[in-house]
Amino acid sequence: MMKNKSILILLLVVIYSQVYADGFLKTSAKKIVNSAGQEVYLRGINLGNWFVQEGYMMQTSSFANAERQLRAKISALIGTDNMNEFYKAWYDNYITKKDIDQIAAWGFNSIRLPLHYNKLTPEDQPGVYTEEGFAYIDSCLSWCEQNKIYLILDLHAAPGSQNGEGISDEYDGQAKLWTVESNKTRTIELWGKLAQRYKDKEWIGGYDLLNETKYSFSSGNSPLWELLKNITTEIRKYDSNHMVFIEGNWYANDYSDLPATLWDNNLVISFHKYWNETSASTISSFVTLSNKYNVPLWLGESGENSNGWFTETIQLMETYNIGYAFWPYKKIGSISGLTTIDTPADYKVLLNYWGGSGAKPTVEYAKNALLNLVNHLKFENCKLNTDVVDAMFRQVNSEALKPFAENKIPGVIYGVNYDYGRYGSAYSDKIYKNTNNSDAYNSGWTYRNDGVDIEACSDILSNGFNVGWIESGEYLKYTIDVDQAGVYETNFRVAGSTAGGKMIIRIDNSVVGTYTSVPATGGYQKWETIDGPKMNLAAGKHVLQIQFLTGGFNYNNMEFSLLSTDVNEEANSSPKEYRLQQNYPNPFNPVTNISYSLPEPGLVNLSVYNVAGQKVAELVNEEKQAGRYEVKFDASKFASGVYYYQIKANKYVSTLKMILLK
Repeated sequence: MMKNKSILILLLVVIYSQVYADGFLKTSAKKIVNSAGQEVYLRGINLGNWFVQEGYMMQTSSFANAERQLRAKISALIGTDNMNEFYKAWYDNYITKKDIDQIAAWGFNSIRLPLHYNKLTPEDQPGVYTEEGFAYIDSCLSWCEQNKIYLILDLHAAPGSQNGEGISDEYDGQAKLWTVESNKTRTIELWGKLAQRYKDKEWIGGYDLLNETKYSFSSGNSPLWELLKNITTEIRKYDSNHMVFIEGNWYANDYSDLPATLWDNNLVISFHKYWNETSASTISSFVTLSNKYNVPLWLGESGENSNGWFTETIQLMETYNIGYAFWPYKKIGSISGLTTIDTPADYKVLLNYWGGSGAKPTVEYAKNALLNLVNHLKFENCKLNTDVVDAMFRQVNSEALKPFAENKIPGVIYGVNYDYGRYGSAYSDKIYKNTNNSDAYNSGWTYRNDGVDIEACSDILSNGFNVGWIESGEYLKYTIDVDQAGVYETNFRVAGSTAGGKMIIRIDNSVVGTYTSVPATGGYQKWETIDGPKMNLAAGKHVLQIQFLTGGFNYNNMEFSLLSTDVNEEANSSPKEYRLQQNYPNPFNPVTNISYSLPEPGLVNLSVYNVAGQKVAELVNEEKQAGRYEVKFDASKFASGVYYYQIKANKYVSTLKMILLK
């Protein structure tokens, strides 16, 4: 019995040490460190829309931008009791342990949890606190503890609203936190309650005191700093362990009038970054603040952009040692989050009714539609956006391509299944990120989150999607796997209202063919098959590039069909005649292969000439035995254009044309 007890105690010690080994996070000059003094770089995600619903994330912004407006719509349609049943199901299922497990598995080490004050204390009952709301935080924290992820609490919707917008569940467009003194008092007291409850929890990463204030103070930003100072004072009555994160005015980015000396020695300056360039100049003012006050920076919110923008922004943050928490983890009908909730058809019926374009559904239908939405948001029913994850982790440190699909040849290569990879590496698109809050970096808004414009496709020969809005100069790359070496016939599926599109096909950076007359098919979803180039492919993996020299059409897929295997039946016999073969590939860039055959020995000269007849390269000039030969011609130093290659062997002379296309 004593032996078993000892084992149990040892096991508990091991479990405890695994969960609590790192200790509380602290600031150390401009770094965040754990209890051992080791730097902790925060890679995080926001759990937006769980406890603070936002109109744009619910697809209701045109008629219910704030959660209280949406609640009123739901209550009027199905009644208060049914509404409460829906919201209970929403809170129970929007985030579960499965979600936190996945976030950890991807490589994140922190989570920012946006909170609504009224989930913790009823709006009409100051001083009363609701255990149910705190219990949700407790559950999320326990899942974070099990995954060794820090949980940062963020007051996203304060009493009265701090910015007068739907993101903080505004009251008739007003920011009453700043005009009603009791709202400030309730905010301070709420943080005191949170500090009392979580003061000893080591996997609480810190307290983000007030999200995105937006208010024109008459005396500068001093009232904001005064409130944040008072909140910090209340927290420190109970909790000296945790960091506090402060945010500036005007969506966290205006730090004017910040006191010359900060009021706490365990404080982090947080800013938010959306829809601007990814250059150092966009964060220089915050870096200056960090240097001035000798405190860490944290990018508390960023996102709602393309994969290319994500990669570049994270690279920028890592360069300046700034941790981050991207927004959001989960979103209805969006490709830009880590996880997408499909929009159910019956929920669209409700949206149409509320938006004024549809008939009023029955109570039973509406309730079932809302509960069906809850079913769709469960982790197991969501789509994990692996392209977003790849952009936020692997692509930050690697320019390498990674296959998005198997892309076996012979077979069909779907246009939308281009490789994972950075802009300029796996793909090129004229507008690949939003840097001014208006660029539509992805016109189709489906399937993937790169700049490549993808839309739903009606073609029966598609995988359900096609590349659209093609502009001249754009390209896509695919890692292909050739099962059988040989000569392949190819064709393309294209659609468009006008003719004149032009594609260039490259294999391993060498041009193997062009198609210069994509026809007008009668519409952008009227699909036709057109012939592509024949090409000789070696077995194994290659990189296929489709470059759109001239756009204006839609692209669906490219099919490869084997014509003949790469077996030379005369390989073991002597050639019966002199022969100079067409170079392959042709057109090429910058290397091509030239083959010739000799039925008898003799002096061989193989040279390359420009269109003026001047010799520009001599590839062979020596005695050769009878046989078959292949020579590589590297034209890296030559300009694009037409060239000729000529062989002289005994009395045999032959000249062929080749095209260098860079």
